[in-house]
Amino acid sequence: MSTAKLTIDLTALAENWRALDARTGCETAAVVKANGYGLDAARVSRALAQAGARQFFVAVAEEGAVVRKALGPGPGISVLSGHMEGDTDLIRDHDLIPMLNSVDQMLRHMENLPSRRFGVQLDTGMNRLGMEPGEWAALRDIALAQKPVLLMSHLACADDPDHPMNRQQLRSFIEVTANNNVPRSLSATGGLLLGKDYHFDLTRPGIGLYGGLPFAEAQPVVSLSLPVIQIRDVAQGETVGYGNTWTAPRPSRIATVAAGYADGLHRALASGPLDLYAGDTACPVVGRVSMDLITADVTDLPEDPGRLDILCRHQPIDTLGDAAGTIGYEILTALGGRYAREYLA
Repeated sequence: MSTAKLTIDLTALAENWRALDARTGCETAAVVKANGYGLDAARVSRALAQAGARQFFVAVAEEGAVVRKALGPGPGISVLSGHMEGDTDLIRDHDLIPMLNSVDQMLRHMENLPSRRFGVQLDTGMNRLGMEPGEWAALRDIALAQKPVLLMSHLACADDPDHPMNRQQLRSFIEVTANNNVPRSLSATGGLLLGKDYHFDLTRPGIGLYGGLPFAEAQPVVSLSLPVIQIRDVAQGETVGYGNTWTAPRPSRIATVAAGYADGLHRALASGPLDLYAGDTACPVVGRVSMDLITADVTDLPEDPGRLDILCRHQPIDTLGDAAGTIGYEILTALGGRYAREYLA
């Protein structure tokens, strides 16, 4: 098979949710936006529901419709972008819960779906989404009279436990939500790991479910194995790939594998250091990552490999992100559509 194989371990995904849930005394939701972080929102959502998750978060209403179709009636599906213009039918028909972010969204929801559930997202200092304190103060009594199901905010620096912004946002969230008698949620994965002060009534882990930092104890969920198309001998002093960026320091065996930046393996990965793995043996990537191909030095292997792994226990998503100068989130959500996918349950 000439196609790279992406393996998604849904059992590990479920175990990561259970492990994070066990760290709290409140309800634990699951974030399945961006097509389940690139892994298929329908499959991911069903696995998490079987593990015990009853609340799910998506970015936009169209994603919510996909998750509702996968889960059927019952579980809560919240939309972080709120009630956008044109969303009314999707919210109504798929029983979605918009997290309202502005005065305009509040008015739109009250006018179009006055009897439907909603939550409110509050800005506590990230300056990205949510009502600012002044807006909330003006709308608070009106909104509370309609019985929102959740008041939420989002931490900007939760991946850095010592960052003063965490405590600043915690204080702000407590101040703007005090005495409201509405369930509250402040934390995604990073905030959940900060401890019980940040948990409130609901946590919303995302990246930790999929094997990413800052949940260092997470089980790996994805692995990616690349087929070797060709292996050639390269003489000392010869170059490999576009731009002659790598020169062989010795007589070498170079393997070319079938994957590249068209598959979400960024060109910047070649800035490395980056390895492909034959079992437990690291094979350095040499030359540039091109659209469909990556080259690696397999000189020290005892025999020519048929496949090499780029995502594995030796090189998880965050290590790959470091090599590309980015983060594990981007690696995970960028994995392309050409992979042959296998789901382990």
